[in-house]
Amino acid sequence: EVLLVESGGGLVQPGGSLRLSCATSGFTFSTSNINWVRQAPGQGLEWVLGIDTHSRTTYYADSVKGRFTISRDNAASTVYLNMNNLKPEDTAMYSCTTHYAGTTYSGQGTQVTVST
Repeated sequence: EVLLVESGGGLVQPGGSLRLSCATSGFTFSTSNINWVRQAPGQGLEWVLGIDTHSRTTYYADSVKGRFTISRDNAASTVYLNMNNLKPEDTAMYSCTTHYAGTTYSGQGTQVTVST
Protein backbone atom coordinates (compact mmCIF):
# COMPACT_ATOMS: atom_id res chain seq x y z
CA GLU A 1 0.00 0.00 0.00
CA VAL A 2 1.34 3.39 -1.02
CA LEU A 3 1.30 5.82 1.88
CA LEU A 4 2.35 9.45 2.22
CA VAL A 5 2.05 11.02 5.65
CA GLU A 6 2.67 14.71 6.19
CA SER A 7 3.59 16.30 9.49
CA GLY A 8 5.09 19.46 10.92
CA GLY A 9 2.33 21.95 10.27
CA GLY A 10 1.05 24.41 12.80
CA LEU A 11 0.45 28.02 13.69
CA VAL A 12 3.31 30.40 13.07
CA GLN A 13 3.66 34.17 13.06
CA PRO A 14 4.48 36.05 9.86
CA GLY A 15 8.19 35.88 9.22
CA GLY A 16 8.49 32.57 11.00
CA SER A 17 9.63 29.19 9.77
CA LEU A 18 8.32 25.66 9.64
CA ARG A 19 9.66 22.34 8.41
CA LEU A 20 7.19 19.91 6.96
CA SER A 21 7.92 16.21 6.51
CA CYS A 22 6.45 13.74 4.08
CA ALA A 23 7.11 10.19 5.20
CA THR A 24 6.41 7.58 2.56
CA SER A 25 6.14 3.84 2.16
CA GLY A 26 4.87 1.23 -0.26
CA PHE A 27 6.74 2.30 -3.37
CA THR A 28 10.28 2.79 -4.64
CA PHE A 29 11.00 6.15 -3.11
CA SER A 30 14.49 6.63 -4.55
CA THR A 31 13.20 6.51 -8.13
CA SER A 32 10.15 8.70 -7.55
CA ASN A 33 9.62 12.43 -7.86
CA ILE A 34 7.78 14.02 -4.98
CA ASN A 35 5.84 17.26 -5.09
CA TRP A 36 4.22 19.54 -2.54
CA VAL A 37 0.84 21.08 -3.23
CA ARG A 38 -1.32 23.32 -1.09
CA GLN A 39 -4.90 24.41 -0.88
CA ALA A 40 -6.01 27.54 0.90
CA PRO A 41 -9.56 27.88 2.22
CA GLY A 42 -11.94 28.50 -0.64
CA GLN A 43 -9.17 28.25 -3.21
CA GLY A 44 -8.10 25.67 -5.74
CA LEU A 45 -5.13 23.37 -5.54
CA GLU A 46 -1.79 25.06 -6.05
CA TRP A 47 1.39 23.22 -6.97
CA VAL A 48 4.22 24.59 -4.84
CA LEU A 49 7.49 22.81 -5.62
CA GLY A 50 8.89 19.39 -6.26
CA ILE A 51 12.06 17.33 -6.09
CA ASP A 52 13.25 14.77 -8.61
CA THR A 53 15.31 11.63 -8.15
CA HIS A 54 18.53 13.63 -8.49
CA SER A 55 17.40 16.06 -5.78
CA ARG A 56 16.81 18.85 -8.28
CA THR A 57 14.09 21.32 -7.34
CA THR A 58 11.28 22.53 -9.55
CA TYR A 59 9.39 25.58 -8.38
CA TYR A 60 5.78 25.74 -9.54
CA ALA A 61 4.80 28.76 -7.46
CA ASP A 62 6.91 31.89 -7.97
CA SER A 63 5.65 33.23 -4.66
CA VAL A 64 7.76 30.73 -2.69
CA LYS A 65 11.05 31.15 -4.51
CA GLY A 66 13.76 32.30 -2.13
CA ARG A 67 11.70 31.23 0.89
CA PHE A 68 10.90 27.51 0.48
CA THR A 69 13.35 24.70 -0.14
CA ILE A 70 12.85 20.99 -0.55
CA SER A 71 15.11 18.07 0.21
CA ARG A 72 14.91 14.31 0.37
CA ASP A 73 16.38 11.51 2.45
CA ASN A 74 16.27 8.32 0.42
CA ALA A 75 17.36 6.19 3.38
CA ALA A 76 14.33 7.40 5.33
CA SER A 77 11.98 7.61 2.31
CA THR A 78 11.13 11.11 3.44
CA VAL A 79 10.90 14.51 1.79
CA TYR A 80 11.24 17.75 3.72
CA LEU A 81 9.81 21.17 2.95
CA ASN A 82 11.62 24.01 4.67
CA MET A 83 9.55 27.18 4.75
CA ASN A 84 11.09 30.47 5.82
CA ASN A 85 9.78 34.02 6.02
CA LEU A 86 6.24 32.72 6.05
CA LYS A 87 3.45 35.04 5.00
CA PRO A 88 -0.28 34.99 5.76
CA GLU A 89 -0.91 34.02 2.15
CA ASP A 90 1.01 30.79 2.76
CA THR A 91 -1.82 29.63 4.98
CA ALA A 92 -3.10 26.38 3.50
CA MET A 93 -3.33 22.64 3.80
CA TYR A 94 -0.04 21.26 2.50
CA SER A 95 0.11 17.80 0.95
CA CYS A 96 2.80 15.76 -0.70
CA THR A 97 2.07 13.80 -3.82
CA THR A 98 3.71 11.31 -6.13
CA HIS A 99 2.88 9.45 -9.31
CA TYR A 100 3.67 5.75 -9.17
CA ALA A 101 2.68 2.87 -11.43
CA GLY A 102 0.17 5.01 -13.28
CA THR A 103 -1.58 6.37 -10.22
CA THR A 104 -1.24 9.65 -8.34
CA TYR A 105 -1.06 9.35 -4.57
CA SER A 106 -1.33 12.09 -1.97
CA GLY A 107 -1.32 12.27 1.77
CA GLN A 108 -4.03 13.75 3.93
CA GLY A 109 -2.06 16.92 4.47
CA THR A 110 -0.84 19.08 7.29
CA GLN A 111 -2.30 22.49 8.07
CA VAL A 112 -0.09 25.57 8.03
CA THR A 113 -1.54 28.76 9.44
CA VAL A 114 0.42 32.00 9.32
CA SER A 115 -1.14 34.60 11.56
CA THR A 116 -0.52 36.98 14.41
